Formats: sequence, C-alpha cells, structure tokens
Amino acid sequence: MVAKKKAPKVEAVALNDVQLRSLTDSLSVEGDSRSAELAQVLKDSLSSSDPVEQIQLISKAGFLLEQLREDECPVGPLLQACLSTLAFLFTTLPAKNPLKRAVASALGSGPDWLREQAVGCLSASLSSSLSSTSSDHCSHLTDSITSCLDGFKMGEECVHRLLTEVLQFFQRDLSSYVEQNRGLSGRHVAQAQLMQSCLAAVKASMLVLQRSQEPIGAAVFSASDDRSDLHRALGGLLSCYTSILTDEEFVQTVQSTAGMAVVLLIRSIMGDGDDVPVIVAGLLQCSVDAGSIASQWLRQSCAGLYESGRPAAVALYLSHGALAMLSWRGATLGPQAEKLLLLIPEVLLSLDTRVKESSTVMVVARVLTLWSGAAVDCVQVDECPQLFRSSLIGGSSLITRLHHHIYAHWEHPLDGVRHQTRSLFQNLLTLHQHCSDHRSDPAADPYIAQLTRDLLTLEWHMKGKYGTLGCLVEHLGAEYLLELDCGLPSRLLGLMGDQTMAPYAGDLLEKLFVSHKAQLCARFRDRDAWIDGWHAVWVRPLLQVLCTARLDQTTYILDYFLPKLLRCDPSSLSHMVQALQEMPACTEGSAGSRGALGALMTCLRAARSQGVLSSVEEELWDGLVPLPLIRQALVHKHDQVRMDALGLVCESHRSTETLSRQEMELIRHFLPFNLNSQSPGVRQQTVSLLKKLLCRVKDSAQLLQKKLDQHHNRKDQEVFNMYQEFLRWFCETLFQVFHPGASFSRCLMALHLLGLISEHFTFNTGSGFALGESVSFSQAQAVLYCLASNFLEVKHLACSLLQKLPPAAVRLQEPERLRSLLQVALDLSTSTKPFDSVTAAHLLNLLLHQPGLQDALLGCIQKQHIPVHPALIQSQTRASCLEQNTLAVVQCLMVCLKEEVMKAESSLLQAAASYPLYGRAHCITAVLQQLNTGSLVLLSEWRAVVSELIGLCYRMSDVVSPVVQSSSPEGLIPMDTESETSAGLQKILQEIQPRDTNDFFTSARELDSSESDPNSQQKETENAVHKPQPCVSGGGDGEAYRVTAQMVLVCCWRTMKEVSMLLGHLCQSMPLLCPLAHADGGGLISEDQVEGVGKYFREQLLQSRHRGAFELAYVGFVRLTEMLCRSGSATLQQLPAHWLKEVLEEVRSSDPSSKLCATRRSAGIPFYIQALLSSEPKSSSCGLLKMTMRSLTALAMPSNDGDTESSSVPQVHALNILRALYRDTRLGENIVPFVSEGMQAAILGFTSPVWAVRNSSTLLFSTLITRIFGVKKGKDEHSKKNRMTGREFFTRFPALYPFLLSQLQEAAASVNSDSGQVKLHPSLFLLLLVLGRLYPSPMDGSSSPLGLAPFMPLIIRCGRSAVFRTREMAARALVPFVLVTQVPSTIRTLLEELPQERGPGLQQNHIHGTLLQVLSLLRSYLADTHRPQSGSERACDLSGALFPRLWLASRQNPCLVTRGAFLDLLGCLCGCLPVPVSESQLKKLREETLQILMASELVASQGPDDMNLSVPGATQYLQSLAHIAVSVSVESPHLWDCPESVRFQRELLERLLRCPHYEVRLFALDRLLKRLQKTEEESERPLPFDLSVSSLTSLALHETYPGCQAKVLQVLAVLPLSSLLPWRDGMTSLSCLEVLEHLLTLLETSTRSVELYCAALSLASQLVLHLAESTPQQAAVDSLSRWVALVEQGCAEDQPAEVKLTSAEVLVKAVPTLLTAPALPLGITHTVALWKSLFTLLQDEDQDVRDGAADFTCYIPAHLHNTGVSTGAVSPPVALEMGVGLLCQLFQVWGQVAAGMVDLIQWLLGDQQSETRCEESLDLDEEFLFEKGDLNLWAEPLSWARMLHGHLSVLVRATRSPDASSAELDRLSAVAKSNALAAQRSMSALPALPQFAATVEYAKISLLKERTSLAQNLLDARRPA
Repeated sequence: MVAKKKAPKVEAVALNDVQLRSLTDSLSVEGDSRSAELAQVLKDSLSSSDPVEQIQLISKAGFLLEQLREDECPVGPLLQACLSTLAFLFTTLPAKNPLKRAVASALGSGPDWLREQAVGCLSASLSSSLSSTSSDHCSHLTDSITSCLDGFKMGEECVHRLLTEVLQFFQRDLSSYVEQNRGLSGRHVAQAQLMQSCLAAVKASMLVLQRSQEPIGAAVFSASDDRSDLHRALGGLLSCYTSILTDEEFVQTVQSTAGMAVVLLIRSIMGDGDDVPVIVAGLLQCSVDAGSIASQWLRQSCAGLYESGRPAAVALYLSHGALAMLSWRGATLGPQAEKLLLLIPEVLLSLDTRVKESSTVMVVARVLTLWSGAAVDCVQVDECPQLFRSSLIGGSSLITRLHHHIYAHWEHPLDGVRHQTRSLFQNLLTLHQHCSDHRSDPAADPYIAQLTRDLLTLEWHMKGKYGTLGCLVEHLGAEYLLELDCGLPSRLLGLMGDQTMAPYAGDLLEKLFVSHKAQLCARFRDRDAWIDGWHAVWVRPLLQVLCTARLDQTTYILDYFLPKLLRCDPSSLSHMVQALQEMPACTEGSAGSRGALGALMTCLRAARSQGVLSSVEEELWDGLVPLPLIRQALVHKHDQVRMDALGLVCESHRSTETLSRQEMELIRHFLPFNLNSQSPGVRQQTVSLLKKLLCRVKDSAQLLQKKLDQHHNRKDQEVFNMYQEFLRWFCETLFQVFHPGASFSRCLMALHLLGLISEHFTFNTGSGFALGESVSFSQAQAVLYCLASNFLEVKHLACSLLQKLPPAAVRLQEPERLRSLLQVALDLSTSTKPFDSVTAAHLLNLLLHQPGLQDALLGCIQKQHIPVHPALIQSQTRASCLEQNTLAVVQCLMVCLKEEVMKAESSLLQAAASYPLYGRAHCITAVLQQLNTGSLVLLSEWRAVVSELIGLCYRMSDVVSPVVQSSSPEGLIPMDTESETSAGLQKILQEIQPRDTNDFFTSARELDSSESDPNSQQKETENAVHKPQPCVSGGGDGEAYRVTAQMVLVCCWRTMKEVSMLLGHLCQSMPLLCPLAHADGGGLISEDQVEGVGKYFREQLLQSRHRGAFELAYVGFVRLTEMLCRSGSATLQQLPAHWLKEVLEEVRSSDPSSKLCATRRSAGIPFYIQALLSSEPKSSSCGLLKMTMRSLTALAMPSNDGDTESSSVPQVHALNILRALYRDTRLGENIVPFVSEGMQAAILGFTSPVWAVRNSSTLLFSTLITRIFGVKKGKDEHSKKNRMTGREFFTRFPALYPFLLSQLQEAAASVNSDSGQVKLHPSLFLLLLVLGRLYPSPMDGSSSPLGLAPFMPLIIRCGRSAVFRTREMAARALVPFVLVTQVPSTIRTLLEELPQERGPGLQQNHIHGTLLQVLSLLRSYLADTHRPQSGSERACDLSGALFPRLWLASRQNPCLVTRGAFLDLLGCLCGCLPVPVSESQLKKLREETLQILMASELVASQGPDDMNLSVPGATQYLQSLAHIAVSVSVESPHLWDCPESVRFQRELLERLLRCPHYEVRLFALDRLLKRLQKTEEESERPLPFDLSVSSLTSLALHETYPGCQAKVLQVLAVLPLSSLLPWRDGMTSLSCLEVLEHLLTLLETSTRSVELYCAALSLASQLVLHLAESTPQQAAVDSLSRWVALVEQGCAEDQPAEVKLTSAEVLVKAVPTLLTAPALPLGITHTVALWKSLFTLLQDEDQDVRDGAADFTCYIPAHLHNTGVSTGAVSPPVALEMGVGLLCQLFQVWGQVAAGMVDLIQWLLGDQQSETRCEESLDLDEEFLFEKGDLNLWAEPLSWARMLHGHLSVLVRATRSPDASSAELDRLSAVAKSNALAAQRSMSALPALPQFAATVEYAKISLLKERTSLAQNLLDARRPA
C-alpha cells in the first residue's frame, strides 16, 4: 500500500491589530502608480481571510514586482514599505505554510536593481527577530533561517550578512536547551518536544555553517586575534555541541548530529588541508598533543571532548561526524587523512565491549558500515598508496578484527545490527578484491577460498552464516559453492521447516539459483543444453521435499522459496506438473506428508498467485489439471493440502479476474466440510483466502456493472446473476451453522466469513446484490443467540455482525423484544457465573444503539422497583441517542450497584451467593467503552457520574480487600497481624460458621434467609444445617443461598479486577479537567481524582496477596500510567518518577514488619514498578529505567554484614523485581545493558544462607538464561539454537568474563573428592549451566582476547567432584569449549590421565568424571556433521591411550559405575563409523571388547551374586553391557567379527531376554523393535540370524513387568503372523484361539498401563483378522464378541488418546476383512457396533484420532466405491459422510436393510439414559462456577443427527425390502414420544429467553427435540400407508 503524502496545511497569515494597522499605514503613503498598485495588492492580501486568495494575491504582487523598471519607478518610501511588508511576512509565517514559499518566490522575482534593497529589508526583518529574547519564538526563528537557505538565494545572502548574529542566536538557543533539559527529568512529553527543537536547531546551525564556508574562512583568516564576535560565536557554538555530546540525557539522534556539527565546524575554521584530520584524530584519541595544531580558543571551546572521563559514545559520534563531513570519495587522500581513516575502525572496535545499550551497538554497526563504504571509495582510486592497501587486504590485522566484530554481532537480537554486519562483510569483500592480486579470478584467491570453507563448516542454526554466504555467491558465483558442497540445495530446503531459519535459507537459495542460472546462460547459448541440469539441481530436490517431508517442514517453502523459483524461471512449472503427475499412482507420501497431489497443489497455487500460470478457464481447470483432482485436494486429509488447493482456487494475480463457474462449484464443494477446523492456523488461512476470493467477486462485479451501465451484454448479466446466486448460497450455508450445540470453531469461522460479506458487500436491501433480502428473522435470531457462547471471540464477532444485519431481520426496535432482552441483560449482570456478565455486557452494547432503549429501561426499573428517579432518564435533545442511552444505562447500573454494595458491606457471603458485584461493574466498563468521550454534550451529568463511579469503586474495593489482602486469600485463613485487616477477616469468618473445622473449604455452605439480616449474623450454628437446598441466584425474601469458599474468593478477586479495569478506563478515556489539556473546560476527570486513583492502585498492588487481584490491578494501572505520560499536566507527568522513588525507598528500608508482601514472589510490587517503567517512552533516554536498575542491582547483591532473615527482605524484593523487569518484553533491548549485573546478583544470591534469597535467585537466573539465549526453540534443552559463541556472549556482556572466571576458579578449588568429604560450592551448578550454553566458533581463531581457553582446565577439574550430578554437568559443559578439530587430541589427553593399573589411592570419582568428559566429547564429535575428514582422525589415533586402560572395563575394576562408563566408551568407538582409531587397531579393540563382554556377569555369571547384582551402579553397568551385546547381535553385527556368528548372536540376544533385571530386558526389546521397524520401513538388510520367535512368544506369556510385556507384544505385532503361529510356549504349542483368549484376558485386566493395553489390542486384532479370514468357527464367537466389546470400550470419549489411536488403527485395518465383508463374519450386531465405534472416533475431539479413523477410506474395497466419491485420504467430516453412506449401501448388500434401519434410528434417537436425564436435572452444580458444558467441543450431535436422517431418508426411498418387525417400530415410536414429552416439559420449565438464561440446558433440550422429530419423521415414512 502506498501512503499518500500529507498535503501541507494552508493557513491565512494571522496578524494582531497593531501589526496590521502599522503595515497598512506604511503601505498607504504617497508613491508612483506602479508602487501604489503593488501596495494595494499587498493590502488586499493582508485583509483577506482566505488562504488560497492570499497565495494568489502574493503571486500577483511577485508578478508586479518583476514588471517594475528602474526609470519608471524610483525607490521611494512606498516601494520600500512593500519590500519590508514581504520581508515581514516571510519571517512571521510558519515554515510549512505554502504562503511562505509564495512570499519567497515574490521577493526572489524582483528585478536586479531592487535586489540590494530587498536583501536589506529581509536582513532588517530577520535581524529584529534575532534580537528578540522570547524563548517560545526560538523554534519558529530556527525554521525561518532554514527556509532562507532552502533554495532561496536572497535568503542565503541575508544569512551571510547577519552571520555573526545568526550564529550567536544558535549559541543562545542551544545553551538554553542544554539548561532546560536538566530540569525536565520525568516529564517525557516536554522532554521529547525539547529534543525535537534541539535537533532542528543543531541541523539548522550545520546548514548555516555548510552554506557559509567562504565567509567564515575569510573572516577567520583575516582576524588578527581570537576576540572577534564571530570567533566568540563559533567558540560558543562549539561549546554547546560539546555539552550535547557529553550529556547522556540527550537522545542519540541529537548527539549523533552534534558529532557531525563539531567536525563540520572544525573544517569550516581550519579549511580543507591536512590539519583537520590531525585535530579530529586528536579528538578521537582524546589526546591534546595531537591537537596542538588547533588554536587555543578552539581547544578551549571543546575542552570537554579532551577529558578522559567523557562518555564512551562521544568517540562514536565524532567518528560518524568525520565520515559524514570530510570528503573521502574520488580524491587522493593525504597521509594524515589516511591515518584518520585507519584510526576510525580502531576506535569503533574498542567500543565493542564498552557500549551496552543495543541502540548504541546499532550506531556502532552503522558507522562501521559507513567507514567500510568510505574505504571502498578510497581504494578505487588508481593512485591509492600500497601501504594503505596492505592495511585493508584480507588477513591483515585490522580486517581480521573487523571479521571478528562481524562474527560477534551477526546473531544480534536487533535486525538492524545483523543487516549492518552483512553490509560490512560485503564491503570488506570488495575492499579485499580491490587490494588483492587476484582481481580477475576471485575463486583462485586462497584467502577467499579459506573464508568460504570456514563459513560452510559453521552450524546452520547461525543466522549470520546465510547473509555472508549470500555475499560470497554474489562475489564468486553459485557454481563455486556448489562444487565445494553439492548437497547445498537439499540441505537448505531441509532447513525451510524451521520458521526462524526459513527466511534466511530462502534468500540464500534465491541468490544461488539466480546466480547459477546466469552462469549457465552465459556459458551455453542454447537453453536446452543447460535447463535439465538446472532442474536437476533446484527443482527435483524441491519436489522430493514437497512430496515426502512432514507438512510443517514444507509450509514455509510456499512462502519463501517456490514463488522466487517460479519468478526466476516460469517455464519450470510445466516440468514440475509433469514430474508430479508421472509419480507413482499412490497419492500419499509417507505418513504426515502431503504426497504428490499435495505437492502439485502447492506448485500450482504458487504459480497462479505469481501470475506465472495463465488463468484462462479451459487451460487451468481442464487442460493442466483434471477438475476431480482439485476436488479431491479440497477435501484432503492434510490441512495444508486443502489450504493449497483453496489457495489455487482463490488467489489470482489480477484482483478483477472474473470467477468462473468451476471455481464457484469448487467452493461449494469445499465450504460445508471445512468450517469446523480445530486448528487456529487453518481457520486463519481459510478466512484469508476466502477474503481474497470475495475481493475478486467485488472488484470484478464492479467492472461488470460498469460494462453493463455502458451497454447491456447478456453474457455479463449472466455472470452477474451467477455471482448473486453464489453469494446468497454462501450466506445461506453460513447462517445454517448457528444451531444449538454448534461447535466453537464452526461458529467462529462462519461469523468471520459473514463479517467479510458485510464488509465487502453489506447486507443492504435493494441495490447491488441485495443480500439483506435473503436474511430471515430466524437467521438473525440464531446470530443473536451466539452472544450466549462461552467463547469471547464468538461474542465479539456476533455483536459486530448484528449491527450490520438489516434492522428488519434483527427486530430490536420492537418494544416488547427490546424490553425482554434488556431484562435478560440486567439479570445476567448479577449472575454468579463470570461468563454471564460478559454476555450481559455484549447485549447492552447491542441495545445502546436503539432509540427505544430508555422507555424499555423505565419499564424494567418499574418492574424491579429500582429506586431510580425518572428525571435521571429524561430525554435530552442536545445529545446523540448513543450518549443519552449510555448515560441512562450507566446511571441505572450505578444505582443497582450502590444498593448491592450496601448489602455486601453487611454480608459478603450473601453478596457472593446472590449478587456478586463484579458483573455490574463489568457492564459499566463495557458500556463506557462504546462512548466517544471526545465529543460529549452532557458534561455536567457525566462529571457527576465519573465522580460517583470513582467513589463507588473505592467502596467495592473496601468490601473485598480483606480477602485478597489476607496472607492466604485462597484459604481465607487469618494470619495477618495488622488489626484492621484482621478485623475485616474476622467479620467474614463470623459468617462462615463453624470456624473450628474445615467444613467451609470442603462443602457448600447453606445460608438461611433469616441469616441475611445483618443483625442475626452471629446466630447459633444450628441455623446453618448442611442439607441440600436449591441454589437460587435471585435475591427475593425467604430464599436460601448456597455459598462455597470458591464463590467467595471468585467474587472478591473478580470484583477487584473489575474495579481496576473501570478505574483504568475512566482515567485513560475521560478527558482531563485541566487548563492545558482542555482550555474550553470540556474535561470530566480532575487531576486530584487521577492522583487519588493512582494512590488506590499503589495500595492494591503493594498489599494484595491474590495473584488474580494484583495482576488485574496492574492492567488498570498500566492504563493510568500511559495516560499520565500523555496528559498535558506537568504535575501528572512527574507522578511516575515520584512514585517510583517512593517505592524504591520503601523496598530499600523494608523489614519483616513492612506491609510489603515478601512471599508470593513479592506479589504486586514487581507489577507496580513494571507499570511505572513501561510508561517511559522507548525513544527517551530511559532515565527512570537506569535509575531503577542501578538501585535494584545494588540491593540484589549480597551485603557484607552477613545475611539474616530480616536483613535479606530488601534483597528478596530486589531479586523478584529484577526478574519481572527482565521478563518484560516491552522494555525490550533497553534492559540488556543491565543483564551482566543481574546475572552476577543471581549467581551470588546462591551463596546466601537464607532460603528466600536462594529461591528468588533461582527464579531470576532462569529468567536471565531465557533473556540471553532466547526462548527454548526445541525439546532438546542443549540444542545449539539456544546457545551462543563465547565471543558473542562476552562481547555483549563483557563484565561477565572476569566474574564467571573468578567464580569458577573459586568453585573448582572447592571440588576435591580426595578427602572423601562432599563439598558442593553453591554457585557451581549455575556456572556450569551458563558455560554449557557457550561454544567456540571456528571463525574465532586462536587469538581471542575473550577466549574460552582459560575456562577449560577449570571445567575439567570440576569433573572430579564427589557429586554425581556435578560430574555430569561438567562433562556437558566441557563439550562446547573444545573446537571440533581439537576433540581427538583432547580425548587422548584426558584418557592419558586415567590409571594404567589398579593401585592404592585410586580415586573412582576422578576416573568417572574423566570418562564422562571423554564420552560427551566423543558423542558430540560423532554427531557433528562438519567434523574434519578421516585424514586428521588417523593422525590422532586413540588406541595407544585406550589399550593399557582396558582393565577399567573388566572385573579387575571393583567400581561398577566406572566400569559401565568405560564400557559406554568402548560401545561408542566399536559401534560407529568413522571414529578416530585406525582400522587395524579398531578390529583389535572390538576383539578385546568382545572378550570383556563374554567374561562379564551378563554372559558368564559365576554364582548367584553375579545373577542378582545389587550394588550401586549395577543397573547402569548391566545396561552398558547390554548396549554392547545389542550392538553385536542386533544393531550392527556386520562390524563385529564374531566366532560362529549367527548362533552366537542369537544366543546373546536370548541371554539378554532372560536377564533377571527388567531394565536389561526392556532395553534389548526396545532396540530389537526399532531394528525390526527400520527393516520394514527402509528395506535395510534383515537380521543376520533367524529371530528366535519361540523365546519371544514364551516371554509374552510369562513376562511380569508391564513395560517389557508391552514391548514384547509390540515386537510380535511387527513380525509377520505366519511366523508366530502355531504359538510356542517352551515345548507346548497353543492355538490361535487360546492366544487370543490370553490376550483378551490381559486387556480386561491391564487397564492401568496404556502402552501394554495398546500393544495387546493391536496384536489381538491381528489374530481376530486371521481367525475371520480362515474358516469362521462357532467356537470363536465368544472371543470375537469380547474383542468387539473391548474395541468399543477403547473408542469411548474418556479413553487416553493413545488408546483411541490404536482403536482407530485396528478398525481401519479391519475394514476390508470385517466391516465390509459380504459374509458378515462377526454377524450384523457386532459389525454395526464396530461401525458405530468408527463413527465415534471420527467425531472425537482429538484431531489425530479423527485423522487416524479417517484413513478407513483408503481401505474400502474397489467394488464398493461410488462414482464421484473421493478415494484416498480425506478429511474426517468427509470420511464421516462417506462412512454413513457406505454403511447404508452395505445394508443392501448384506440384505439387512430392516435390521440396519432399526439400528440407525436408534442412533438417531441417541443414548436414552443420558437424554432422559434432561428432565430430572439440567442444572449445573453451582460449585462449578466455570463449568462450560460438554468436554467435546468439536463434535456436533445435531449435525450428526441430520446426517443420519439424510442417509436414512434415501435408504427408505430406495428400498422396497420387507419392513422391520412392527414390535421394533412400536418400541422406537414409544421412545420417540416419551422423549418428545420430556423435552416439552423441560422446555416449559426454563426461564424466559432460555438461550441466554440457561444456555446449556436449552441446547440439550433443543437437541432432544430435533432428534425426536427427525426419528418420528422416519418412523412415519416407514409405516405402511
């Protein structure tokens, strides 16, 4: 979208009477005719009030001035007056007024002979303005001077004349700004305005200096001393610039501009010689010696810049100034300028570790890029000196340091910094190219080759890698990179699945394929010669990924890659389509992928939206892709395939492209099945795509209408009619959705789409498509009832849609209907269910727009006897209907609320039970939000309302605050010592009798009506008998109330929430009653009231204990602080700073007696401080944040005088507040400079003896880890995505380098297990956690000042700890510190530390720690994709260090823990390839390892002790042995050269399966299962021996541990059934039926273990299918019916998802054999039961379960396929429709139509028991305040009933078979009649408008009614006439 440029505002010149009279008098003197004519025109323009006319008159005056001739018109007083008037107008008009430009043009158009006089007049006028001392005049004058220099020659001359005065003015101006800024802290608005003015002044002064180089140079040269006015003015100006540069309160843009101004001024004084670079270099280095060339006065003027204590950023802004203001382009540099150019990057790089603010880091990055650009300009000159070139060639020390800067910042969180580092890298490449000898062939340059290889070896999660490789592609061409790494395209495509990496990978891919194509085009003339090769590199891998990868991995390919590829080569589309259509007929890829069909849709969609695919109807819909294929894709099982197909239909390159009939048909096919999507992403995409379609309809319809208006065309008229029909169908389909019980997702989608219709076409009646005519009353009614939905979004959308529907359809204007809805809203506003009050608010918002509302309100008031004076609601003619209605509703609600508050003050329990206060308050807030408070008319009434509301809020808060401020609000237990709080609680507890038991917390409390009298509160407890009584929400006399602890608490904290929201809204939206803000006195809320609200929030946030209460008070307080910041009142603007200082002082001096809450993470205190800080504008200097963080970090550090419980309270508060601030995203990068101090406080906090401090430190540490390393981006805690290179970490947080190092030294010194004592340093865990997230980058090189090398020996030392967990963490922390190339040598060094033989004083902890470190390094090394090739592995052979230490793995080593660790190491080396051990040594090592295994306890046990090892570490040791045994027998037997291999391997596996330790059996079975599944999937080589099935079948019958039992059954389920039968158990064999019996018994008894249940069900089902296929025997009937019952049970709603998924899989596989078999092997009853289970799963809430069940459509036998029915994987709604249709078809095939119909009608009637319960009690238990009805939010019983009815009707009509027995039909009729009567009775018992008052009950009864009527309809049709 192109933003329109704002047109400048033309305003008439406004002069006061004195000025006007003076000018008019001067223009009225005598003069010649020409001058008089000119004077008259000027007088006319002055007296005119029309700005446009003034411009015309001034232009006319300019024309007359141009015509003047010297001989005709001498310079007299009149002409002088005319020129003076124009000059006066020029200096008084605002800069942006076009009239000013007209005046300048008029002055400039005067003849040359008048020029001197004109300049004189302008100078005089400007001079008089400059002498004015008024401060508010400064900005205008600055603008006037800028205007003089803006292409206005005369103005420029004038400035040159007054140069000294102008510079003196700027000096005065800037000095005053510097002075004012000191007194504005906390007043952000005023400060921001000051910064704007200051920036304008500095820029204007620079402009004057730039345009006045000659006069300044001449004046300075001619002046004999430094005392001249000009010298003083220049010196003063330089002093001001210096003050701005050294004052950190100024924002960066002003400081940066001042830096440029300093250099410009020095250049202006010193000229363009070599002196300027010398002086600037002196300033950069802060050295006075170098500045000795500068004159004394110049040095004095900028003395502040030579001070060593100046802020670090000064050098940055001066560097920027030097680069921007000195000339570098195209000129040959002098030696001093060269030195300066080489000095600037040195200065900037020294800032790298000194600057902390991200904004300053951004400036450093930008200035470095600016420098590299200047350097590129300089080296392009032919005479560039060799020495200069050698400093800038790749590999030189400066360039190396710059590369290190790039590597430290290319992952920076700020996009801008990353972008600048990429530009810097690009420029450094260009510099190297110009300075090196390989200019002609960069690919042959060894430096570039090494750089490319280094970058390619980096991890792909580093974002900086992509940009730099992109630069290399531009530099070298794609072919060079493809030669180095031919798998680059597929690797980058694989990365497209990660949302964070996809944009980077997409950009790099684009650069690669564009460059590759360009290189191929340049080499081959003929396209055919290269296009196939290009397709092979870029298109084929893409299609492969699209077809086979998981969907979430391919989503971003459509966004970031495919469109770019098609734009690069549009013709490759036909290649894609052809390749995809030639793929195997099976349209499914692997599970979870989109398959060929999905890939085809993706490609076509991208092509069509890019305009690559011409969208001529015939070509697209029939030529390129068959229409049935698109229909199939639109109902595909996978969401993304459906979305791509919909995108293909909806998206088009042209927005006015006409919709074809086929497209409309496809939408009709798509829409009904896709409205009920549970995925928010899919809903969003669907709405977005259909919006594009509707936009196309709208735009093309407008075009058609234009054509039809010009000349009538039958074809166009047909299209228009077709559009109208389509839109009506579209609306009709969506309105049908809103039936009782419709799912949330379906309603949401329909409301969104109807909202789009109303937005694009409107529901009008008459013109256009007249969609309003098709909206019926019942449809509008259904939308209205959506307001009762439990989902807030549905309420919002329904409310806004209702306002757009035709009023005639909604019928809110009918008085009776209006009154009933209003009554419901008022009733709901006192409901005890929180979501009812939200419904009430939406209803009121809807009714506010109705003119008859006040009458309806009067009716309700009179009916309820509310004491509202009728005068309150009298009609006011002046105000709008909305304002009057809002005022009336608010007044009415206020009166009701006041009465309820009064009652609550006497009995909070009664209030909680019958009229909780929050509902009314919520409605008042919601109603006020509808109001435009800027244009209110009834000001006095509103002021009274606001004042009363604020008072009422305070009263409500007083009632409930004793609960939310008590020490334990959730339990209401009085622990507070303060008397007033205790008294309040005692009063409440007095009501809650008896007090000495816990009854109140476990059961509901009955209050007799007699108790509601405040005086009878303390009656005997006998009054409160615990007997069930009805729960009544009204408040009439003599009724009883039930109240629970939950209700009291909810009433209290929700009331607090609503009070906070209401007060926040009043402060934020009501205009302030303050002379500055509203001079007209139109404000509603006074400063005192605002301040009072602030104090209220302070009290709530600092004293509330209930999280809900203080979190929501925070939301209201944030609104208040935002308003304070923007208010025009200086007093209010300074409040946040004042409050902040107060609370910090309170925290500093707090102790256990303080009212501040020291538990609950300091409760509301962090929220209070957060709100105050977040009100500070991001662009300001953030003074409050800096002050707060300095104060808090000082408090958070441990004190020197030993911690005690009392002295540590401020420290706990500080740690908790810091945690909240580091978590606050709104503080953004501004908080980063304080991360180092926070990390130090958290780590040191762990050393405190006080638990509270350690606890808060833990929480702070966790937050900081997330803040530094980012939110966890995967399940792997140690993934490199959440890590940083050591260089980047310590560059961003330099203070942590010495701190972490010293702490680690201290911790490592305490780790010494020699003594046998366990010493655990408190901070060690934290240190290892932080260090474990750093890693060295291959780009770091060895000479890094912030290197990680010093940490390594300390971490290795930590591995000696006596604490097992510390050793583990030390091992993990070591891995990142060792470069991949150094891993083998480090491993060897560590191994050499191990003892070669057993001896005295052996430290097993040392050995274990070392082995863990070796293992961690080795595993990381083997997993690293970029490790060096085998050459270096041979160079570093580990075998020499390993063999002498093999005794550690044998029985000689008494410690099983270290034995196991060494075995893990051997397993790692022997079971993988390649490893850093030579081939011959590896073979020998495997033999040794086998011998150790054969001699071990696992294989050669030497007695009962070996069999039942029970010493510590035994399990891990046996698992280590098992690991090697499994590697030998199952995983990689080809690597082990075993004796008699096959038999040996089988025996080894059997021994593992017989091991008495279940962990070993479980491990062996798990690995065996994985291997068998791998063989099945990837056709990998099978096992080398025939698996001993009998041992497995035997184990399945006798295993007792459930985990092993489940695993063995899973293994058996993977094996072919033929190999299992007959089933062997030792020597006996069991029949199929016996095994099935065993499994069924197991299923019936193993409900505890889900895994076992699923495995048994899966295997039992295979046996059942086998039995059904073989000759069915009567003997199996009993087992089969048990199996069916178990499957049915597994499909129930309450089963775990895994069980339902297994049941779905079982049913899907049973489709061809059992569910559709013509012979009915299970009999009709069981078969229909299985079908019902399948349909239950297709309506399950879990998406995966539904998708799993929908797969049954792929297994339907071919002869049962209907023509036109989609085959393959379809979405669950389509599968459900197909399934019911198929079942009806099968009834005919089986000849069981009659029995089938009875079953289906039974389904239609629903479950009798649950439905008849409706009658008994539809009330939800009052205790479940938040109960929202059924659990399954996806299934829609009514849609299901209608679907059954539809299919049954077809079956009834289609068959003439014998009827069902009349007895059956009579039974069903009787059930239907009783249901109908029950529904009727229940409906009559419901209150008025039950859709709102009893939503859940109404939905249940409506469902019962509809089901009953549908069933009766069918039964009537079945009866013989």
